[in-house]
Amino acid sequence: MTAFPFPARAPSRTIQPAATPAAKFAAPLAALLALLLACLAAPPARAQTMPAGRTPVIVDMDIGDDIDDAFALGLLLESPEFEIVGITTAWGDTALRVRLLERLLRDTGHPGIPVAQGIATASPQPFTQARYAARGVPPASPPPQAVDFILRQARLRPGQVTLLALGPLTNVGAAIARDPAAFRQLKQVVMMGGSVRAGYRKSQYVPNRPPDKEYNIASDVAGARALFGAGVPIVMMPLDATQIRLDEVERNALFGHGSPVTDTLALLYHQWIDAYQPWSSNMPSLFDVVPVAWLIDPRVCRPTPLHIDIGDDGLTRERPGTPNAAVCLASDQVRFIDVLMGRLLQRP
Repeated sequence: MTAFPFPARAPSRTIQPAATPAAKFAAPLAALLALLLACLAAPPARAQTMPAGRTPVIVDMDIGDDIDDAFALGLLLESPEFEIVGITTAWGDTALRVRLLERLLRDTGHPGIPVAQGIATASPQPFTQARYAARGVPPASPPPQAVDFILRQARLRPGQVTLLALGPLTNVGAAIARDPAAFRQLKQVVMMGGSVRAGYRKSQYVPNRPPDKEYNIASDVAGARALFGAGVPIVMMPLDATQIRLDEVERNALFGHGSPVTDTLALLYHQWIDAYQPWSSNMPSLFDVVPVAWLIDPRVCRPTPLHIDIGDDGLTRERPGTPNAAVCLASDQVRFIDVLMGRLLQRP
């Protein structure tokens, strides 16, 4: 906390009996004036840290396959900085993802958040949390379509809404094709995707692999290319900065916490672990959580302006040229864990 610079106390002196009433109050008035001037000159520390308002976000996500989407949503739900305008389901069985979200939002006390269904696709990944989703109540009426929802919200609140793109970019590409001018009304797209200078790895203690075909980008290259040419500010969180793992100590603290959000995360985590995933371990990588943590505390990552080219092979290559994205190449893992644990372990 920064203290206001108070004036130094003047040396004590004896007041002469002949002092006039004006002289009697001159010194206190001068001290008060000096204090007021000092306070006006000093920037109030509290005003610098108070949030300006809630950040409206639409979350486009393929929740239900890997577990990081669920942790990203849990962090959003426990962060009062955000107004979750809606959640759109991306990739694979988007109808089953709607049922998963409807149950999750009801179980955690957030049944009023709109959920829109994205474009269904084939997916090579197992829907590991399908049992949780299947016990969700199907919507009483058909949910809105994701592309319509994204474009409508962008038009209603031009320059205000952040799109969090946490899955393959099929809905995003379709929205741009439908109405590029409306899509440009978004404030920014903050995305998890790509691999710029480092590829997949199982441990932070082994050397970086060369850049890989990252799943979200490689799943829909056309959608990714459309986004990078859409003229909307992009904050890109590639593999370089998002392979942060949730260790056993943190998992035990979260799953033993007992809040509606952490209880739901524990159930989804164990369904994810129970699914057949030969490439996985019991330590989830929190890819999709990093963009959320960055929106809460930008010190989690300092993005670098780069020009990113999307190849036919799904690789995201750094090229010379005018930057088209702010790219996070490294994260402060200690700060990230502090943000995540601080929010998910808070007491009501």
